[in-house]
This record gives sequence, structure tokens and C-alpha cells, in this order.
Amino acid sequence: MNIQEYHDLNLTPYDQESYGTALKNYVLFSKIDDEIIIAISKEYMSLSLDFLSKTSYEYRIVFLDEISFEKLYNRFLEIKTDKEMSAIQHEQEGASLEDEDFSVSEFLKVGSDILTSEESAPIIKFVNSLFYQAIKKKSSDIHIEMHEFKAEVRYRVDGVLTKHIELDKNIMSLVISRIKVISNLDISEKRIPQDGRTQIKIAGKTLDIRVSILPTFYGERIVMRILMQSEDILSVQELGFPTYITEKLEGVLQNSYGMVLVTGPTGSGKSTTLHSLLHQVVSEEKNIITVEDPVEYKSNEFSQIQVNSKVGLTFASGLRSILRQDPDIIMVGEIRDAETASIAVQSALTGHLLFSTLHTNRAPAAITRLIDMGVEKFLISSSLLVVLAQRLVRKLCNECKCEDTSEGSHKVFGFSPSTTIYKANGCKSCNFTGYTGRVAIGELFVIDEEIKEYLKADVDDSTLMKLAVKNGMISLDEQLKMMLEYGDTSVDEAIRIGIK
Repeated sequence: MNIQEYHDLNLTPYDQESYGTALKNYVLFSKIDDEIIIAISKEYMSLSLDFLSKTSYEYRIVFLDEISFEKLYNRFLEIKTDKEMSAIQHEQEGASLEDEDFSVSEFLKVGSDILTSEESAPIIKFVNSLFYQAIKKKSSDIHIEMHEFKAEVRYRVDGVLTKHIELDKNIMSLVISRIKVISNLDISEKRIPQDGRTQIKIAGKTLDIRVSILPTFYGERIVMRILMQSEDILSVQELGFPTYITEKLEGVLQNSYGMVLVTGPTGSGKSTTLHSLLHQVVSEEKNIITVEDPVEYKSNEFSQIQVNSKVGLTFASGLRSILRQDPDIIMVGEIRDAETASIAVQSALTGHLLFSTLHTNRAPAAITRLIDMGVEKFLISSSLLVVLAQRLVRKLCNECKCEDTSEGSHKVFGFSPSTTIYKANGCKSCNFTGYTGRVAIGELFVIDEEIKEYLKADVDDSTLMKLAVKNGMISLDEQLKMMLEYGDTSVDEAIRIGIK
């Protein structure tokens, strides 16, 4: 029997006292009506049947093939872990301030762990549970900070940090030591910054974690970035951009040479967009090479170079080497200096399609930034195809959003008092943040003939912006205004991402 046939039986996991023990023996209990159905694999048949011989249940056995069994086994592990996490959370929510220490100690005793055996040390369980909860909450970073009298863990979810737990400083020191061990860092060194990487395996899926440790006045501070896998990257159509932007981008990707720039502040999703564009153009006929700092999305579709300034491998030197590798498409993680900018423009002019990012707030500002880096205007007009400036905007939770009646909020975007706009409130379904998920907005600046003609004269951002809007570009603040009118986001969020 395969996994689909097993699911067609409409089974629900059967929770009984020996649930955990059954999983250890590779036995999956399920129930349909009053009949208990047990799934086992031929690979672990002797272990499973030995366990079943000691039970008194009436059951029917089904055999799953190896791949199907592994998938289902991982799913059962997740269900088991969720139950344990839920029990811990209820225990902590019910604890008073007086028995806070007791609550934390219990957490360390029974913290669930699907990464190592259940006999692991409490600190190992706690660190693994931090990773597990971070992934369940879809957070991008885990922050561990030391203060004078306590330490705390915070998760970055949808671009905003939210507090997860407070701990005693002595316990957190042990947690930090454990993270250093799994990241191959020096646990005795507490005076200088350290950078490392580690991998965790959850439900059969391996995730890369980038670890940064920084010594502060009250102790070491850790930030762990959870790196997405290449297969998790959304397509250009799924990123949330308006249709007219995705259609124009798809048209640009048909070019055999030229430069495509994505701009925006840190955390605006530039790397994700670049990798989405790269996956759009992947084919066996094309040689694609990237140079990144760091390699955030590992991919089997193209070659990736990791910047290493300690040995002289910079964006500029990496890009120069790539050009000797007969590439069709090049991706440079970021244009940071004049040398990289110059080589990137020359690459785009000599028959390569080049993708990169710049740190500018608006799309037309990319041109003046390149000019400031010493790139000639006639080279920009010949090589640059489009600039996409983007932001990630949090969406209001539909369950709890409420009307924003304040006069100040209406004035920010020039709304009349009669216009209905909404603000965040907070409920259980959105983890009391008022927001659920994010959507990408962007302004696409196409370098057309009128822009090229303008580049022959003196250039300034405001005139470029006016020309772009005249030629059909919808600005970021206009898109935010539309989102506010539709009740998709709040004025506070618009201000937070820095458009107004």
C-alpha cells in the first residue's frame, strides 16, 4: 500500500498512552470508526511486530512502501511534537509570576525534540525546541539577547521582532554554548565576534542556519538566520506583485543581455525576487553563475560562489572570474562599490544578462547611485533594462482588524474623514500582532527611449521619478494608498516600511 491509499481510508492519528513508544518502534496508530489500523514498513517489520506482540489492541496491519512510510512517520512526529508544545504553552500561560522559574525548569525537562533521541540533555531539547517553534511560526531569524538580570529570545516574524521567552542568564549561557557546539565555533572564546553555520533536520527536511555571535556588555548576543531552500522559493507570479509588473518582468527576461536591478532596504525581499527571476530563466542551454554574500538559497540548478573577503574573494574579483567561465546569465548579490558597478555594466554590455541589487529607496534613484559610483551615463543607458524597487508589506488580520477613525491617520495619505481605513488589533489567530503574512509591492522603472534621451543631460532623482510616473510606473506610495483603501494594511505599517 502507498501513502495515498492509506490516506484514502480517511484515517485520523490514534492518540493512546504508548503513542511515543509506538513511534520509537516505527508503528503508526490510526483509527477509522472503531477500528484501529496500524501502518508499518517492511524495513522495520521485526521491531514493529515485536512491539505489537506486547499490546492488547485489536487492530488491522497495513504495509507501506519505504518512501510513503517515511513521509507518514515524519507527519506523525510533527503531530506528537505539536501536542507536547501545546501542553508546555498551556502550562506556561497558566503559571503565575511567582512560579515563573518552575515553569521554565519544566520547559527544560519536557521540551519536545524531534531532532535527537528523547534521552537527550535538557539544554539540547530546549535549543531544538527553539528551532522547531521558529519554523512553525515562519520566522526568518532567532535573536538571543543578554540583559543585566535576564536573557530573552525573540523571533522575527513578517519582518518584526516578537518576544518568545525570558530565561535566567545562567541557563542562557548553557544555551549559547550548545549553539556554538553545533555551529563548530569556539565555546571558550567570548571576547570577539564569531560567525558559523549549522544544519537542523525537522520532519525529514534539512534546513541551513547562519549563526552570528557578538560580545556585548552583559554577555554574548546571537542572531540565527533560517535560510530557505531553493525549492521553497516562490515563482515571480506568486510573490504578490501586480500582474502588470510580472508581465513586464517576464518580457525583460527574454533579453539575451542587459542589467536588471532590484532595489530596496534590508529585509525587503530583494534576494528572494532575484532567485525567483533566476529560476524563471533556468534551462539546460544556459550557464548560470552567481556570486553572493552569503549564499542564502542553495540551488542545484546553477553554480553559486560564496564571497570570502578574508582570502580576497570579493564581489568584484568573483565577477571578474565568472566572466572567464563562459556564462550566459550572472547574478551578483549586491553592487557595493565602484569596481563591482563598472564590471557589472561592462558584463551587461558584452552579451550577458546580469541580475543584481542596490540599496536605494526608490527605483529611479538607482541611476543616480550608479552615476555616484563613477559609471558613465551613456553606459547606464546602454546596459540597464529595468529597475524594480520593492517592499514587503504586512497584511492586516481579517479576523480582528478594526476601523481607524483617528484624524492623524487619515492625513498621512490625504484621505478624507469619510474614507474607511483599518488598523491592527490583535487576536489569537494572528498571535496578537494584528497582521498575518506579507505581500510584495514594487515600482518597475523601465529604461525607455525617453529616459535614455534624458540621461544625456544632468540627472536628478525627482525629474526621473516624474518621467517614470508619466510613462506608466505606479509609485510605491500610490500602491500603499490603494492597499489602505482596500483595507489590506494599516497606516502604521505604511509608516514602518518608510515610504511616507
